[in-house]
Amino acid sequence: MSTAAADRPPIVFHSAYDQGFARIAAVTLPVHLADPAANATAIIAQARALGEQSVALAAFPELGLTGYSVDDLFLSDVLLDDALAAIETIRAASVELFPVIVVGAPLHVGNRLYNCAVVIAGGEVLGVVPKAYLPTYGEFYERRYFAPGDSVEANTWISLSGVQAPPSERQIEDDDAGEAFVPFGPDLLFDVQSVPGLTFHVEVCEDMWVPAPPSTFAALAGATVLVNISSSPVTVGRTRDRELLACASSARNLAAYVYSSAGEGESSTDLAWDGQTFVYENGQLLGSTERFPQGPRATVVDVDIEGLVAERLRRSTFDDNRETFTRPELRTTATFASTSSFRTVTVTEERLSAPRTDIGLLRSLDRFPFVPDDPDRLAQDCGEAYSIQVAGLVQRLRAIGCPKIIIGVSGGLDSTQALIVAARAVDELGLPREHIHALTMPGFATSEETKANALRLATALGCHVETLDIRPTATQMLTEMRHPYGLGERGREVYDVTFENVQAGLRTDFLFRIANQRGGIVLGTGDLSELALGWCTFGVGDHMAHYGVNAGIPKTLIQHLIRWVASEELFSEEVSQALLAVLATEISPELVPAGEGEPMQSTQATIGPYALHDFTLWHILRQGARPSRIAFLAQKAWADASTGTWPARIPEQEKVSYDLATIRTWELLFLRRFFSQQFKRSTLPNGPKVVSGGSLSPRGDWRMPSDASAAAWIAELERNVPES
Repeated sequence: MSTAAADRPPIVFHSAYDQGFARIAAVTLPVHLADPAANATAIIAQARALGEQSVALAAFPELGLTGYSVDDLFLSDVLLDDALAAIETIRAASVELFPVIVVGAPLHVGNRLYNCAVVIAGGEVLGVVPKAYLPTYGEFYERRYFAPGDSVEANTWISLSGVQAPPSERQIEDDDAGEAFVPFGPDLLFDVQSVPGLTFHVEVCEDMWVPAPPSTFAALAGATVLVNISSSPVTVGRTRDRELLACASSARNLAAYVYSSAGEGESSTDLAWDGQTFVYENGQLLGSTERFPQGPRATVVDVDIEGLVAERLRRSTFDDNRETFTRPELRTTATFASTSSFRTVTVTEERLSAPRTDIGLLRSLDRFPFVPDDPDRLAQDCGEAYSIQVAGLVQRLRAIGCPKIIIGVSGGLDSTQALIVAARAVDELGLPREHIHALTMPGFATSEETKANALRLATALGCHVETLDIRPTATQMLTEMRHPYGLGERGREVYDVTFENVQAGLRTDFLFRIANQRGGIVLGTGDLSELALGWCTFGVGDHMAHYGVNAGIPKTLIQHLIRWVASEELFSEEVSQALLAVLATEISPELVPAGEGEPMQSTQATIGPYALHDFTLWHILRQGARPSRIAFLAQKAWADASTGTWPARIPEQEKVSYDLATIRTWELLFLRRFFSQQFKRSTLPNGPKVVSGGSLSPRGDWRMPSDASAAAWIAELERNVPES
């Protein structure tokens, strides 16, 4: 354990900051043209209000202290002096304000005027970032007033009176005369100590539009939050262009992109302004405000800093790219063109101390990370997932001479999905549906309903259909083993794991031998969630097949795939009706008979809700998240069934809530099973990866020793997650 980790105080479970989030605001507000004092007052008022919401970083528009559209007034000493006075007003007020404040102002340095972002916190100006690239096309002519910031000499320090520190004094904050110097340049990173991982960079408006923005190099140098303060007058289509650029930057740089632009109050002489604000995170929109607002507006969101750091660690090419841009031969006259040239300004805990209390969580969380809430996106994902499964099976069949497909059908979700994938695969290969041999194999607890659903579906699809009753063979095996069930009436109610696995193993044994006999392959039906939990009978059981078509599909997605196939009418009406009947059936292994008046055996009653297990699985596969953080996120997502968005067509009875105690219980079970059952995943048959959340193939996304211990993960959860 590092010294920093050892010295870190214990996690406050309900604190969003302790769980890796940072609250950030992109702000627009009415500007008072050429009145820096009035603008400073308005900015302070907004910063105070945002601080009360626990916002750690607040970004205000470009040249917000003067207005962007004051034109030749930028060259007036009166305006420039008032802008300096306004910066001092904000600096003095910031002693009592929580957020780091980023404001736009013109600054006179030497013989040049710069369009700057001024970063202020805790009573200090932490740094000044000049706009690197100045537009001179269309309605813009900024070089009439300003000098480009990309020409600023590396390691420059300035005083806010416009004096540049001599080289020998650039590393000190005060000279002998008591004049304060601050770092100046587009090469500045600001590291917030009280929020691990929160390092931000600021660029100004046009800097986002160039082919190689300063923010790209800043992200490679360590910035997780990229701030753009902008004025950007609006024309038809420009709003969409801004969003595309910010979305792409956040996705490509694995960062949050925070954008605020000018609106109300800017001059309408020749242009209009829409006051757009938004925040993207890794390609996803976290929040935005309406355009053309009257009065102040702020997009306030919680950025997942820990998630971004984890994503960068997972995607190794990110750091490979960083190393490319540390090469000395790539250095140019631009101060930020090499990642090694960036300077880091530390925002100490004295300047900003993040609250370690329950401030809620200002972002939407998917209850079902593998299942989009948006109906159009869900339909698109289902179509793509189905096509991936079909394409994988088609390629495997074609490669081995198109053997018959042998599949056991139970009337449950998994075998149903595998069967309709197989049906489409043989269609694409130009083979008759009779090429699929669908066997229903009733055991001691098979219900008439599920058996009927399986036969109905396989028959409607036109498969070769058979029923093979495994009970006589299972009884003989139990008798030969001297299992109590096989020894007469006195043992008939001994329904242990052996009793269950004899049935599961026999089914697979029959399928493999039938495949041998008929020149076919066994199509596996087990899904990603069952593999995560090890909920399968190892070896000669439902763990094994010649090809596992569902291995990349989580349980929470399968019902939507089946529903999508039915709604898209990819098969006959009779098939669609059979699919809907399957969807209405309880998830059950149907291995243990129910007593009179008792419900059928329920998988989720035994191992817990698949909704919670898939939630945990996604955050482990995608982020390697801490168990306590997963529990925190699960509580935020599942605490109240009446809030948030549910995926389309989720049955009402499945719209439930889970309290923290329930979440904790099932996450502990998941961790124990996930680690102890790795040996089953280490010997998986082939099957296609389907979802971006990951797979558990030992040849692909997940490689883990079968002997690893869950002790550290369980201890972290028990230490940091309250029992209620």
